[in-house]
Amino acid sequence: MTDLKQSIAKPVFRVVALQLTIAVLFSALVALFAGVGKGWSAAMGGVIAVLGSLIYAIMVARGSEDAKKAFRTHFRAEMAKVFVTAVLFIVALVLFQSAAWLWLILGFVVATFSYWLALLTV
Repeated sequence: MTDLKQSIAKPVFRVVALQLTIAVLFSALVALFAGVGKGWSAAMGGVIAVLGSLIYAIMVARGSEDAKKAFRTHFRAEMAKVFVTAVLFIVALVLFQSAAWLWLILGFVVATFSYWLALLTV
């Protein structure tokens, strides 16, 4: 792996790992204080956010020295992330009708916000 690719890949996957850690901690706290069912709902929301971020990270980890190619790669990765997120929310809506939707959305929001914060720290 070239230096450019390593310099892109490591931080991107660290951001996803930090996002996963915060999502797990949040869902554990929700389960502890609000109940196990709500904790699982928060965990599902966190997983939706983390899987979207992981897809993005996998797609951009290759890196590119060509600016146009890098832009296209980031754009495609972001579109894939949005698509996967939408599909996973639809799947959650259909398969887990007993989910606590407020906690599912809060789990997603916390995980997404932690992604943004992780970008500042890595």
